[in-house]
Amino acid sequence: MQPATDQIWHWLAQVPDPEIPVISVTDLGIIRDVAWQDDTLVVTVTPTYSGCPATSVINLDIETALRGHGIDKLRLERRLSPAWTTDWVSPGARDKLRAYGIAPPIDGTAADGVVAGRIERLAGRSNLAIACPRCDSERTERISQFGSTPCKASYRCTECLEPFDYFKCI
Repeated sequence: MQPATDQIWHWLAQVPDPEIPVISVTDLGIIRDVAWQDDTLVVTVTPTYSGCPATSVINLDIETALRGHGIDKLRLERRLSPAWTTDWVSPGARDKLRAYGIAPPIDGTAADGVVAGRIERLAGRSNLAIACPRCDSERTERISQFGSTPCKASYRCTECLEPFDYFKCI
């Protein structure tokens, strides 16, 4: 008997992101679909970006978890369109990131987010305040566009003086 897709989603919610283990692959929003095609389970995954170095590890972790729950016939499909966006990161994951010391992506700042606000920010007519995940101050400064992984930027809080990563909007 095939497990229900709701059960499979639950199992996938237990698979941590290898770079940020406090969030799961479902929290991250990269699992796009779970469906049975005859006797084969098809899991559709959209990587955070096409060059993400963690993609193969994520796929292996998904496969290992599902096989551990007795799924014998499994196919992972890669979907690149529409491209993943930080707007797909769940609200719960944003809270987990903040508690872990990473500033979560700001809502509506990703490529498919709120267009008017994005245009304003790209044109330099609007300030994007990244709040410190430790003290919640918006008095922060970017140290580097590149952080501990390619999807993060390095910031420093000018209030508490602590460095932190910001999960960049894609």
